[in-house]
Amino acid sequence: MDEREHARERRRLRTLADYQFGRGAGRALFDEDVVVRRTSTGRPQQVLADGSRLVSYGTDGRFTLGVAGGRRLHAALSPPAYRVVVGDESEPFLRDGANAFAKFVTDIDPAIRPGDEVLVVHERGDLLAVGRAELPGEAMLEFGTGMAVKTREGAGEPDGTV
Repeated sequence: MDEREHARERRRLRTLADYQFGRGAGRALFDEDVVVRRTSTGRPQQVLADGSRLVSYGTDGRFTLGVAGGRRLHAALSPPAYRVVVGDESEPFLRDGANAFAKFVTDIDPAIRPGDEVLVVHERGDLLAVGRAELPGEAMLEFGTGMAVKTREGAGEPDGTV
């Protein structure tokens, strides 16, 4: 793939990310050094940077976040965008990849819908995990039981080790 084709693909990926996550997400996720892995039919499957998965590209045309992509969005999007906030009780479990339960959710982005890719963060702001919302944002706060976020990947220890 020549540089012109690579730039065109990066623009397309950025447009899709801006649509899914909001303005600025595409530029935050896909810098100049991204590598796109494709299926045998040529469809984009995963987007990587520095050997880490930023996102996977689903057959439904939506991105699913990896922790590396979550870190980029966390830095680029202003709170409360795509955030589900939890306290100390959940932190170690979420860092290890456990699911987030509504009982422990303390704050949310009210625009979250079931199926949205979200960032699970601690009350102090640290990224704990990335995953898929199972409930609407407001319901996460109202429900005393049930899974709020199906965690796809925990962020590991605060020092960056997984």
